[in-house]
Amino acid sequence: MINMSSPIRVTVWSEYRHEKNNPKVTGIYPEGIHGAIAGFLGKQADITVRTATLDEPDHGLGGSVLDETDVLVWWGHMAHGEVSDEIVAKAKTRVLEGMGLIALHSSHKAKIFTSLMGTSGSLKWRMSTDKERLWNLMPSHPITQGIGEYFEIANEEMYGEPFGIPTPDELLFISWFTGGEVFRSGATWNRGSGRIFYFRPGHETLPTYHQAEVQTVITNAVRWAHTGVRTEADVCPKSEPLEPLPEA
Repeated sequence: MINMSSPIRVTVWSEYRHEKNNPKVTGIYPEGIHGAIAGFLGKQADITVRTATLDEPDHGLGGSVLDETDVLVWWGHMAHGEVSDEIVAKAKTRVLEGMGLIALHSSHKAKIFTSLMGTSGSLKWRMSTDKERLWNLMPSHPITQGIGEYFEIANEEMYGEPFGIPTPDELLFISWFTGGEVFRSGATWNRGSGRIFYFRPGHETLPTYHQAEVQTVITNAVRWAHTGVRTEADVCPKSEPLEPLPEA
């Protein structure tokens, strides 16, 4: 059992490729997308943050990093295939043991997400001038606190249905786009002892992670995904009876 009074240990992971190769992205996220997310999470008294990126040894997730992570926030896009299967397997095991996973935007195709979902993560998309309106379907949920009935993002990449995910345990947000599409843009699942939240907004050439409502949702999600437990993910122990049993 984890001490719930201790700070939530968050690792924010991103590819950190667009920021190096696209001046527009660099201008919006000079410290990287991971740096922007770590920046607002790190302002919370109950959260401590570290970052990790694709091109670091073991993608920044080697050694004791995953063991010391309560919630893993993941942003990937252009290099899903470069993520080591070994690291993905370790991260998946940690989720099954109780680590939370927040999968953002194009992480719908990240190996860690599709592995835990067991589905393709496929969808429709369009990079244009769409406005996104996110409708809050569960105002009483811990992740949606402080959001209101809906919020809008002035310009965002469109994602449209059908979305290749299993039926969510909870559907928190549905997005509508100017072009007419809708999308299940905020959803939760339980896998083993871990909690997973997928949140759609966050195209790299747009300042989405600087928007207050987006920051609120991600911060709330980190707290929700912190289970406070750690179990053994792949054991089948023999169980002795608590009460005497008659002999067979």
